[in-house]
Amino acid sequence: MPKRRARPRRSGEKIPSVTDRGAIADVCKRMVADRLVIGTAGNVSARTGDRVAVTPTGVPYLSMEPEDVGIHALDGTPIDAPLRPTSELPLHLAIYAARADVGAVVHTHSTAATSLSCLVPQIPAVHYYLGLFGGSPRVAPYVEYGTDALAAGAVSALEGRTACLLGNHGAVTVGATLAEAYDRAVYLEWVCEVALRVLSSGVIPRLLDGVEMDDATARLATYGQAGGH
Repeated sequence: MPKRRARPRRSGEKIPSVTDRGAIADVCKRMVADRLVIGTAGNVSARTGDRVAVTPTGVPYLSMEPEDVGIHALDGTPIDAPLRPTSELPLHLAIYAARADVGAVVHTHSTAATSLSCLVPQIPAVHYYLGLFGGSPRVAPYVEYGTDALAAGAVSALEGRTACLLGNHGAVTVGATLAEAYDRAVYLEWVCEVALRVLSSGVIPRLLDGVEMDDATARLATYGQAGGH
């Protein structure tokens, strides 16, 4: 793939460090190992102030190096980006514009999440782990990839949530940190697999009701060392 000339950096301009870009390259390799993507599908970004580090398009994840990860302004302007960015850059930028609490976005094409996105308008409440996402993630309607319309649909589906499915496409998770966003992607795929098995059983499922889901969401918000429990 041809290299793209990036614009010169301005004096004093803050550029995410090689460590930040290396973390994105590492997450891409983990996505392959955890079977959350196939080929060069999916994409990852992390925000540092008013700069976004994002994966390039069409680069095999196992060979991706930190310097392949491009740096862009929040309006998409390349700052230090030798390669063309992912076609889903509008998706990442729209989420950052709408959510000040988001520091990283992980977009996968994992099998269970993509399959479930073809079947339901919202992930059925099959497990209390859905509380990890602020409640049952919604499914955004199918829109052509790489478009502003897809980005807008994802932002809407993510309202009050930290995950959503993109209809007939894949999944998106967000977090304050890259590690948090990625962990949510792994949990999301597991819950989607459970939901698929439940829906295919032919038995009317016992789903959690609104009160149970609200309780699980509240409890999981303070779970672990951060919650002191």
